[in-house]
Amino acid sequence: MQRNSRGMPMNPRGETVAAGVPEALAADMTMAEQHDWIRSFLKRNPVSRRRFLVGSAATAAAAAVGNAAWSGRAYAQDAPLAVGGRHTSFGVDSATQLRFSAQLSRNPGVTGVFLDHGPTPALGATTAAEVRNLVSQVPQTDGGILGAEQFYVHVPVDGLACKTPHFYRWRTNDGYVSDVQTVWTALPPGRSAPFRFTMMGDQGVDETPSRPPGLKAGDYDDLYYKADNEPSVRHAANIVGQIATRRPDFHVLAGDIAYADPSGAGLPAQFAPSGVTQPKGFDKYNPFVWDGYFAAIERSAASTPWFFATGNHDMEALYGANGYGGHAARLDQPENGPAGCPSVYSFVYGNVAVLSLDANDVSYEIKANTGYSGGRQNTWVERSLARFRADPNIDFVVCFFHHCAYSTTEAHASDGGVRDAWTKLFDRYEVDVVLQGHNHVFERTDPIRAGHPTRTAADHAVVYPKSDGTVYYTVGGGGRPRYTFQPSEQETYRGNELPNNAVPNSYVWTPDGEKATEAVGWSRVRFRNYSFVSVDVAPGIPGITPSEMKISAIDEYGREFDRVTYRRDVPMSGVFGSS
Repeated sequence: MQRNSRGMPMNPRGETVAAGVPEALAADMTMAEQHDWIRSFLKRNPVSRRRFLVGSAATAAAAAVGNAAWSGRAYAQDAPLAVGGRHTSFGVDSATQLRFSAQLSRNPGVTGVFLDHGPTPALGATTAAEVRNLVSQVPQTDGGILGAEQFYVHVPVDGLACKTPHFYRWRTNDGYVSDVQTVWTALPPGRSAPFRFTMMGDQGVDETPSRPPGLKAGDYDDLYYKADNEPSVRHAANIVGQIATRRPDFHVLAGDIAYADPSGAGLPAQFAPSGVTQPKGFDKYNPFVWDGYFAAIERSAASTPWFFATGNHDMEALYGANGYGGHAARLDQPENGPAGCPSVYSFVYGNVAVLSLDANDVSYEIKANTGYSGGRQNTWVERSLARFRADPNIDFVVCFFHHCAYSTTEAHASDGGVRDAWTKLFDRYEVDVVLQGHNHVFERTDPIRAGHPTRTAADHAVVYPKSDGTVYYTVGGGGRPRYTFQPSEQETYRGNELPNNAVPNSYVWTPDGEKATEAVGWSRVRFRNYSFVSVDVAPGIPGITPSEMKISAIDEYGREFDRVTYRRDVPMSGVFGSS
């Protein structure tokens, strides 16, 4: 167990998943230590199968929250088996591999689950699904156990043609058949065609889970908005709707995905009715939240590949593997990162390389997982950046992760651990753009190199990353209640620009978990409401036109409030088309 030089806890209250460990203990535990504590507790307090089923009989069918197709189905084990919460992704080779995932309404038993799929709506091929069973036994403060048993299905499909549609439906052998959806493989590496992707972070759900009974709005969902924040509006649903409308070729989410732990929202720790005072530190984790989450993103994720980084709210000690065991059951992401780092990976789409990094491994602010990779991630990051920057097919390199290297919000500001681990690498290998979450606002920096802004990049600016440096975006307005900036720090965005953007009173987290005050001049755009970014990439022609990447910041109602164009010249030796 660790504390900083002033005796402060490793994990600030409300910033790590409280999965049943008493708060006083969890404050100084790593994820691995919390997982060991839970296993020991469960050995001392065994749960019978009958008692477990009382808590888990309605698990995955609770994905009916917000999904009319499921909401009419009974939760009982003898109800017809259904498939929902569909989500897709690429494999390691994004141009030829697709990954299909979904959630079952109950234990399938001996019932077969299949993916019918093919290059036309006639389908033609059938693949049996892999079923992954995720059992959750969450300690309660009364000595009992909250049980959940969720079932996820996964099918990999390889050997496809690049940039082609693939049609699919889920089917069971007892009569369930889903509608047919379409998802596309990626462009091959190179400069063959324009494309679009979107990004945001810190999403959560804005439907109150139906399990366990007695929950109210604001307990395990986003619905604790303040009066000045349109509390009746479903902000997360608005953002997903905007993303779906723009029909991106893929979407990335920079951590804090479902918020199965609301952490600090006043949630009753015992799953008792709202408002009941409970001892601190127990059962703030509700696995049923994930059911509603997959239902909420299905309108986009069923036909657009979604990719996830992990944030501090995604470290779920209940499942082990540094808190990431649950995600291994729910998600299929590319598996080409360092060993033991499931949310660290990369893929290529056309002339853009995308890297998902795990900032939990390097954070100075929240240390439950700091250093868990033993340096493997940092080594992988450097090797990957060097490889992509040397690749003549790649123009732009984009990294996304959770904790912010550069941000000025009051709640978290900047994490010195991220800066120390990666920003020199970003400079050395000319990373064009970094996409971050964690702070529930939008903020964009001017281009930065060696920790300092190199030039002003106002709205509609054109940035040349090779000479100007890296621009850092904080896009944490995916749906969770918004944060504020530093005291007296004002918003500044299109139509509301400040004459002086300097922030004299921000801070950065230090190795001992303290806040060091810093005055910054790199904060160019600040916007508090819900938003995402849409990235439009237009490949250049070697020796004739540069490649461009336009990043638009868009609010939940579809209004653009910032845009920057990134350009890279393509030398005559550059590859035109695909390799």
